[in-house]
This record gives sequence, C-alpha cells and structure tokens, in this order.
Amino acid sequence: MPFGAWRETIVTTMTRFASPLALVLLVIGILPASAQQGRRAMVVVDEKAVRREEPTPHGRIGTSTAYRISDAVPGRTMEFRKRVLHPGAAIGLHPLAHDEVYYVLSGTGEVQSGTETKRLTAGMAAYLYDGETVGIRQLGREPLVLIVSYPLKAPAGGASGQVPG
Repeated sequence: MPFGAWRETIVTTMTRFASPLALVLLVIGILPASAQQGRRAMVVVDEKAVRREEPTPHGRIGTSTAYRISDAVPGRTMEFRKRVLHPGAAIGLHPLAHDEVYYVLSGTGEVQSGTETKRLTAGMAAYLYDGETVGIRQLGREPLVLIVSYPLKAPAGGASGQVPG
C-alpha cells in the first residue's frame, strides 16, 4: 500500500473511531494537514462570559447589552450574537456586505431595509439581503432582545485573539 493511501486509511479510522493511535499520530505530525485541521467537535459558550454593556453599533444610538457569542469561537465562519437594545436604542442604518438575520426573542422593534420598514415582535425574523442599507430600533417600554447572525468572508477569531469590530 502506498504511503499516501496508508495515511488516508488512518484518517478514515480516526474519523470513525477517534482511536488513541490516531491521536498519537496527530500529535507527532504523521497525519496530513487536512486531517489535522478537519473535524472539530464543538465550542460551548455561556453568554454570561461574553456579556458587555456598550453603545449600539452603527451610530451609537442609545445603549445595549451585547453578547458576542461567536467571538469566543476559533476559526469561525459566521457571527452569532445576542443584542439587547435598551429603550430608545437602535442599530443605526448601515450597508450590508452579506446577508444577515435579525431574530426577535422579546420586545418590539422596527427594522428598515432600503425604504421599507416592518414592525417585529417575539418569534419574528427579518432576513436582510446583501447590498441593502439596514437598521433596527427598539419600540415601547420593554427592551428589544434579538439574535443577529451573518456569514464572514474569511474564518476569524476565538483563540487567535482576532475580534472584529
């Protein structure tokens, strides 16, 4: 059996059984780079560990509580954040260079995309498209709690210390 095929057999075995032998081979560098960078099980992030009070993004319109959940994930390819917009706060209008989703957990808000505005309440999502100018503002007495998620153009952050603005 050629050496390359032998290594691929080991990679397949490691993938299926996560054997101690495969782990040793990984540590000593015999496995190919693709196997060494391949599968990752998961990262679990407690929102309490990533919570911070800060002005809202894109205009600093009021205050918010940010839970920068995905910032703790090494090599991530998407952003996933929880944001609490306190009364009177808004994420200001800004152009998108990717698709983005605002999902409302609680409260009431008004989202704008281009010239269109829509009211959002708990359980509603706004799917916003690349190239549009978008923003969202809190309405009423209750804070607006939402999830904001979008893809990244390149892997980022986590253990490497890269944290986008």
